[in-house]
Amino acid sequence: MSIHVPPGARLSARELEASLAATLAHWDGRAPLWVFGYGSLMWKPELDFDLRAPARVHGYHRRLCLRSIRYRGTVDCPGIVAGLDRGGCCAGVAFRIPARDLRRQFERLWSREMFMGSYEPRWLRARRLDNGELICALAFVVRHDAPNYVGRLSEAELLQILARACGDNGSSLDYLLRTVEALRANGVPDAHLERLAQRALQGLQPTATPQVAQTMR
Repeated sequence: MSIHVPPGARLSARELEASLAATLAHWDGRAPLWVFGYGSLMWKPELDFDLRAPARVHGYHRRLCLRSIRYRGTVDCPGIVAGLDRGGCCAGVAFRIPARDLRRQFERLWSREMFMGSYEPRWLRARRLDNGELICALAFVVRHDAPNYVGRLSEAELLQILARACGDNGSSLDYLLRTVEALRANGVPDAHLERLAQRALQGLQPTATPQVAQTMR
């Protein structure tokens, strides 16, 4: 699938600040807030949280649907990462952020997740899977008008990307394997991603590294 992703495109500091202010407009400044992770936030949250719990949101599902031209791929060989797309449900990890340093934490989170404008921040109802509690959690929902959104790719297309794409933070396959492992570790394995990862590793054999193979055990 052909798609134009402007190299180095990013939101301005003013746009990031406005987006964050709008998202926190109804926060009272005292209550802790929850953040829902479904991809790299699960295994690299970079947040000072006081509680984490497996959780599920409805109305959205995890999909490998965003091209990556820096962190998991390049302009010439784009990678792929996950977005929270419309329909279905999604299990992941909810992180509770204490109020005392929340503004600074969210500024850092916005710089990480929102700089390319690929996501829309939304407050979603999530159910904790450890105790059944309903919580309101911030989630980054993919924007269909984002320049790097590719929608539904076939498994064959995904396997081609996973076999080749690599960026500053490693390969797209490494991203997938880390996501699979984080879901397993939190007791919410994703059967589709498990199958995709196994097929990707089989396609690499016998060149797959011992570290990659170990991740899938």
